[in-house]
Amino acid sequence: MQKVFASWSGGKDSCLAVYRAIRGGMDVRCLANMVHKDGQRSWSHGIRAAVIKKQAEALDIPIVQQPTADDTYEAVFVEMLKNFKREGVYGGVFGDIDFEPHREWDEKVCQEAGITTHLPLWGEDQKKLVEEFIDAGFKAVVVAVKAEFFGKEALGKTIDRKFLDFLAGIKGVTPCGEAGEYHTLVVDGPLFKKRLEITQGEKVTRGEHHFIEILKTELKDKKSAGR
Repeated sequence: MQKVFASWSGGKDSCLAVYRAIRGGMDVRCLANMVHKDGQRSWSHGIRAAVIKKQAEALDIPIVQQPTADDTYEAVFVEMLKNFKREGVYGGVFGDIDFEPHREWDEKVCQEAGITTHLPLWGEDQKKLVEEFIDAGFKAVVVAVKAEFFGKEALGKTIDRKFLDFLAGIKGVTPCGEAGEYHTLVVDGPLFKKRLEITQGEKVTRGEHHFIEILKTELKDKKSAGR
């Protein structure tokens, strides 16, 4: 069983990639989440680092939150991977689907660190991937959107088939939002030991994006969710 890390944004694609990796027999030793130099926010979706940490706690998977500046991002990422390898982790799982520059970057940093790249979702139909995520029992909410495509009313929507129908009516938006059209936070599902509940948040706009600024979260027993 190969020991791997998972590049982790907190969203549905990285979660589905981890789900497939585990079902495929890989041992996911930790989640790797890059955060801004001050350690306050995740680079990928602008979510507070504390929220991603609480999500990892709900999953019961260790998380490494690595601070970096923009101009040192790649070098710091590679060094983090080298540290993983020294601990016996010889592979990395990424949730990229069809954006070639992302795949090239994944393979480049893994090669520099001397570990194997795994892209469980690569090249697959985006709509089918979202449907697989939903059918597996995962729950996710929209936490960030590009203002050119969405208004703030899209924030907080649940990822379900109704949401896919909603997306189909918006020109230029792909089902998985692979070009960054929207981002999600997974809050429950088959990998979760507890469910993550957003108990306080506010909708804000920063630059060209609308966000849910998640202020408070709680971990809840999954039985209390009717399971």
